[in-house]
Amino acid sequence: MYGFETRAIHAGQEPDPTTGAVMPPIHATSTFAQDGVGGLRGGYEYSRSANPTRTALEECVAALEQGARGLAFASGMAAEDTLLRTVLRPGDHVVIPNDAYGGTYRLFSKVLERWGVSWTAVPVSDVSAVRAALQPSTAVVWVETPTNPLLNVADIKALADTAHDAGALLVVDNTFATPYLQQPLTLGADVVVHSTTKYCGGHSDVVGGAIVAADPELGEQLAFHQNAIGAVAGPFDAWLVLRGLKTLALRMERHSDNAERIVATLSAHPAVTEVLYPGLADHPGHEVAARQMRRFGGMVSFRVAGGEEAAVAVCNRARVFTLAESLGGVESLIEHPGRMTHASAAGSALEVPADLVRLSVGIETVDDLLADLDHALTP
Repeated sequence: MYGFETRAIHAGQEPDPTTGAVMPPIHATSTFAQDGVGGLRGGYEYSRSANPTRTALEECVAALEQGARGLAFASGMAAEDTLLRTVLRPGDHVVIPNDAYGGTYRLFSKVLERWGVSWTAVPVSDVSAVRAALQPSTAVVWVETPTNPLLNVADIKALADTAHDAGALLVVDNTFATPYLQQPLTLGADVVVHSTTKYCGGHSDVVGGAIVAADPELGEQLAFHQNAIGAVAGPFDAWLVLRGLKTLALRMERHSDNAERIVATLSAHPAVTEVLYPGLADHPGHEVAARQMRRFGGMVSFRVAGGEEAAVAVCNRARVFTLAESLGGVESLIEHPGRMTHASAAGSALEVPADLVRLSVGIETVDDLLADLDHALTP
C-alpha cells in the first residue's frame, strides 16, 4: 500500500481520461445522458445517486481510513443521521460519550429518542463503564476520541472487543484526530465518521461529512440509505474537501507543533487551572493516545481561574484567535463551549464545565498565537 501522503493526493483521482486534467473536474450536473434506456455511462444517472467528483472524494477518504467503502455527505450531522438510520431500529440502545459533541447529543436526545432509540452517556475512556452500560438491545457503541471538548481518549481496540462481544457495532467519530493521526478501522472499529468541514477540508470554506465502513456489505447498505435519504455532498463541496485532503498530513504536523507549544505555555500560566491535551504526560489517556495516534493533534481545552465570566472574557479578548464555532481550519479559533458549541447540552448529564475554553490551534506563526493568548489571559 502507498504511504498516506501519496494516497491523499492520488487515491480516486486519476487524471481525467478525456483531457488529462490532473485535478478531478467539478461535475456540476444534476443528470447524465444515457446511451439508450438503462445504458449508463460509467454508472452515472443522477447526481443524488452518484457524481464523479463525489466518487473521487469517497474513494480517497476510504483509502485514507483503510476501509471498504467511503460515502460523502452534505454535513457531518447528515452523515451521522444516515448512519444511525441505517444501523438502528426502534427499540435499540446506544452508548455515547458523556461529553459528546453537542450536535450528536441533540441528534440522540431530540430526534432519535422520538423514533424509539434509547441511549446512555458514559465516560468512553473507561472501558468498564462502557461494558456496564451495555444492554441486550445495545446496537451501537458511539465513540469520539479525543472527545469534544474535554479531549478524553478512548481505547479503540478494547472498545471494539467490548462492543463486538455484545453484538454491537463500534462507531468512531474521528474528526478531531483525522485519518492522518488515527485510523480506527485498523484497530477494530466498524465505522468511522467525519465532519469533513473540519480538518479534512481544512480551510473553513466548506461544510461536509463522511462515513467509512470496514465491511463491504454494510457499505452497500449505507450507500442505499445515502441515496434514499439524499443528504449528499455537492460536487463543488466534494472538490474542496478533496483539495484539503491533499495537504492534510502537512497541516496536521503544523497544527500539532503549534498545539504542543501552546500547551506548554498554558500549563505554566497562573490564570489557567487545568490544561486538557492528550499529549501531556499526566493526561489520563496519554498512554492510550500515544499507542493509537501518530501525534496528539491541534485541539486544546483549558479551564480558567475565576469561573465562567473569566472564561468568556478570555474568549472576547483574543485577537489572532478568532472567536468562532467550528474547528480544524488553518486559522486559530477560540470558543466558550458552554455557551456556544455545547449549549444544547446545558442542564443535561453532558453539560460541560462553565470555566472551559476550547482552542482550535491553527498554523499561524506560533509566537503570535502565544502572545495573543497571554494578552487574552491578562485582565
